Amino acid sequence: QGRGHPGGGPPEYQPRDPQGRGHPGGGPPEYQQRDYQGRGGPRPRGGGMPQPSYGGHMGGRGGHNVPPGQSRTVPELHQAPDVQYQAPVVSPSASGAGSSSQPAAEVSSGQVEQQFQKLDISDQSSTSQAIQPAPASSKSVRFPLRPGMGKCGDRCVVKANHFFAELPDKDLHQYDVTITPEVTSRGVNRAVIAELVKLYRQSHMNGRLPAYDGRKSLYTAGPLPFTSRTFEIALQDEDEGLVGGQATPRRERQFRVVIKYAARADLHHLAMFLAGRQPDAPQEALQVLDIVLRELPTARYSPVSRSFYSPNLGRRQRLGDGLESWRGFYQSIRPTQMGLSLNIDMSSTAFIEPLPVIEFVAQLLCRDISVRPLTDSDRVKIKKALRGVKVEVTHRGNMRRKYRISGLTSQATRELSFPVDDRGTVKTVVQYFLETYGFNIQHTTLPCLQVGNQQRPNYLPMEVCKIVEGQRYSKRLNEKQITALLKVTCQRPQEREKDILQTVHHNAYYEDPYAQEFGIKIDEQLASVEARVLPPPRLKYHDSGREKDVLPRVGQWNMMNKKMVNGGRVGHWACINFSRNVQDNAAKVFCHELAIMCQISGMNFAPEPVLPVLSARPEHVERALKARYHDAMNASKPPGKELDLLIVILPDNNGSLYGDLKRICETELGLVSQCCLTKHVFKMSKQYLANVALKINVKVGGRNTVLVDALARRIRLVTDRPTIIFGADVTHPHPGEDSSPSIAAVVASQDWPEITKYAGLVSAQAHRQELIQDLFKVWQDPQRGTVTGGMIKELLISFKRATGQKPQRIIFYRDGVSEGQFYQVLLFELDAIRKACASLEPNYQPPVTFVVVQKRHHTRLFANNHNDQRTVDRSGNILPG
Repeated sequence: QGRGHPGGGPPEYQPRDPQGRGHPGGGPPEYQQRDYQGRGGPRPRGGGMPQPSYGGHMGGRGGHNVPPGQSRTVPELHQAPDVQYQAPVVSPSASGAGSSSQPAAEVSSGQVEQQFQKLDISDQSSTSQAIQPAPASSKSVRFPLRPGMGKCGDRCVVKANHFFAELPDKDLHQYDVTITPEVTSRGVNRAVIAELVKLYRQSHMNGRLPAYDGRKSLYTAGPLPFTSRTFEIALQDEDEGLVGGQATPRRERQFRVVIKYAARADLHHLAMFLAGRQPDAPQEALQVLDIVLRELPTARYSPVSRSFYSPNLGRRQRLGDGLESWRGFYQSIRPTQMGLSLNIDMSSTAFIEPLPVIEFVAQLLCRDISVRPLTDSDRVKIKKALRGVKVEVTHRGNMRRKYRISGLTSQATRELSFPVDDRGTVKTVVQYFLETYGFNIQHTTLPCLQVGNQQRPNYLPMEVCKIVEGQRYSKRLNEKQITALLKVTCQRPQEREKDILQTVHHNAYYEDPYAQEFGIKIDEQLASVEARVLPPPRLKYHDSGREKDVLPRVGQWNMMNKKMVNGGRVGHWACINFSRNVQDNAAKVFCHELAIMCQISGMNFAPEPVLPVLSARPEHVERALKARYHDAMNASKPPGKELDLLIVILPDNNGSLYGDLKRICETELGLVSQCCLTKHVFKMSKQYLANVALKINVKVGGRNTVLVDALARRIRLVTDRPTIIFGADVTHPHPGEDSSPSIAAVVASQDWPEITKYAGLVSAQAHRQELIQDLFKVWQDPQRGTVTGGMIKELLISFKRATGQKPQRIIFYRDGVSEGQFYQVLLFELDAIRKACASLEPNYQPPVTFVVVQKRHHTRLFANNHNDQRTVDRSGNILPG
């Protein structure tokens, strides 16, 4: 069937699959784009087609918007490292025009490994004697220098959101800072150092204005008149104390600060790197300059990582459920081939709306909370949303003391009482607030907020509290909030460029006292950069179509008059409808039209399902899927034949339904599924149907198109000799999910020279561990002794089985690595690749190109002339390529 890799790879890398099918389409659902397509924007590059066209593929992902950085929750996968397993395999697809792969005959995984170099091995896992030591070069690897500039394509000039900076000519000194008692809040640390500078700058610091990172390091433009000194600093606590429900005056906290000389920052190293005479970027020197330029905006705005936000930097926008978006900007010093630059980009993020707590809770629950009592689930939701949030009291006039919420009382406000003096006099909360403050509590049936610690509970009625402004919401947004945030952040290029220039002008770096102190000068004009527009590749389609190939124009093309180069086969399929708004007849018509579109596009697709459309409730998803799966097997001819495809109609807002459905289909039933949203069922445009047909074809093992140059073997460093292309990433849990594992995923091409099919493996590993642990592994087997395996080895064997050839070149694309982790990841993972190769065959060391891909950068390119239609697309973006 060409369904991915039957056998599914080793059990520790793949969820269990009774049918042994693995993940159809080359990977688990968490690592495939959602059925309504991935990351969007105003007009994602290559995503979406011109409206008049007849459906089809645009060469990219578009449509439903998912904000940058948002990752889908993945199920926990349990490992079984000592189990013997089968290699993942991608079966050959249906033959057709344009396919030049000659798949090898089906052989066992042990035979494949023996064929790798005729090693005397009985199965795919080899003993440790076969492992050759990794070459010394992988232990002392260095980043390669750029060999030269490209020449292909049409030359042009674009503008980038980088502002050139002069490298300061200052003697930068670093000092270690120790604050006692130690506090975790950067804000408190900064307040302590700010008070120290205010008191002692002239008398003890030679008038120098230091830059502080909020933790352990302080920097000056020149030496301080001491190598170590201790200061005593007094700060007034921002929060008021509560003892037994009664307010106490703000405390004055004493801090001891020790400043000790540590080192001199090496700007010469940075100058050499910028001049091209030093291969490694000195991160420490760049960090110092970053800290200097962050000092002033940190004091003015709310800092979040490398961005700064304020309600004064743009219009607030409500996101729903008590959240709002704030506008801000991203700022970072970057080394470039054109010199040092300051990267500025516009940004938006979610903050908790500064509402009265009563109003916040009403928005959170989407109802009037005074009408009926809170349920247990309401209390859990409120507690989760408010824990850790800072509030200020409103019942004491101008005395707005602040407290941090630690929990919610289990009792209603009217049922709470506490001792008010040492004699044991007890008063209710309602009575205390009336007698002490003259405040009559109205919502006595609601619980109180708990502030302080659990051992000495202190109570604040919800109606006397208001959420303090400027608290970022760090948890995951729901679909409604994501949509609202994207409406705020989506901008046309010309508008974004204007906002960036206004931000730079507003920041006035030439007046920044810290920039002046350290001698940093920032240009206020966007950088002009020479660019080239690469020619698009010609795409091959099936010879039976009216158009046998196509050359994309401005990153777009469609499927009109074309047929898939290798159409997959879907003989047995069914449909389940989980949307209450879609009637059975509408679902039937939609499925019929989709089946016709699949046939027109070149697939061998049965016109009718094996069973009528089944309507089911979302809460019964597991029962419905398993029942339909078994009913379809019984109804098939011959009986017992499994479904090739399940079409699923989902509500537009489906919450966790999509994830649950994919988990069951992929990990329990081994079933290829295609989800469609209700809104598309009713619109049913040919463009949408053609796009879905292309997705289905890939999932069932077909090919949509191949590169003409790949078939002709005209792609340098790829088609001249057997080449395998890997892709790898690690998905980490969302903030707050401290016990969840990180999930590593590795995919690898399984055909050559077309390179259109991929097999994928996933593995659970330690929480927030970025290095992929299971690329290569060694374990002890009771019968076979020391055994080797791992994700790289399995995928190399799979490639050999699918193509009949062993890779003579490896290209490894790695996503999600920050600049500070480059060397660590490169050394560890390149070493694992080398060991995996050596475990297959003595002296098998194909050349490896290790490419780190960074998508989450903030470089934005703009047309040099927004009105020149030859250099921009219809949205104002620079041309693709």
